[in-house]
Amino acid sequence: MIQTVIFDMDGVIVDTEPVHHFAYNEHFRQLNIDVSPELYASFTGNSTKNIFERLKLQFNLAEEVNTLIETKRNLFNDAFDSKEDLYLLEGVEDLITDLHSNGMQLVLASSSATVTINRIFNRFALHKYFSHIVSGEDFPKSKPHPAIFIRAAALAQTPVENCIVIEDSTNGIKAAKAAGIYCIGYDSFHSKMQDYSLADRVISNFRELNYKEIVNIKSQ
Repeated sequence: MIQTVIFDMDGVIVDTEPVHHFAYNEHFRQLNIDVSPELYASFTGNSTKNIFERLKLQFNLAEEVNTLIETKRNLFNDAFDSKEDLYLLEGVEDLITDLHSNGMQLVLASSSATVTINRIFNRFALHKYFSHIVSGEDFPKSKPHPAIFIRAAALAQTPVENCIVIEDSTNGIKAAKAAGIYCIGYDSFHSKMQDYSLADRVISNFRELNYKEIVNIKSQ
């Protein structure tokens, strides 16, 4: 029986990708580097720290990683605060409230920094639904490394076979499966160049899920 649902955030709960895309590309312009669409797509599910560690090596950037992170974060925050048309993804709030009201434990495991997670959770009043928040900034390796999901299950005090993960990225799905957790891939029009072949199930709308169905999922 499933006791805990672990949600990714970006691309699953809210689509902040356009804001991140703007902030990263503005920063790339300032750094005078050319990041291809294919390289950018490979960042999905990675922490900002790991992304800039890669970029620093690849483009021989002079700036320290922490400085790069801070610049991008400021660009993101400015764009986030000025963007009025930012909403939770269709159907996800109904699923979250359905699960929570039926006693399912919910945990967030996102590659985003804690300050970014809290910014989004405060805007949409989500803290009341989640027992724990796990940020990718606290781990040396990003998804597809499974550490973030292993930590999420441990904090929830739930065996991995009694958890499921909802993810939208190739790296996130790989991380969930490496952690031994049943994974539902969310394939929406927001997702770009992602591979869902390793997911145990793939959905395109959150209305395909509800508490009664999730609680009876049998982990493989």
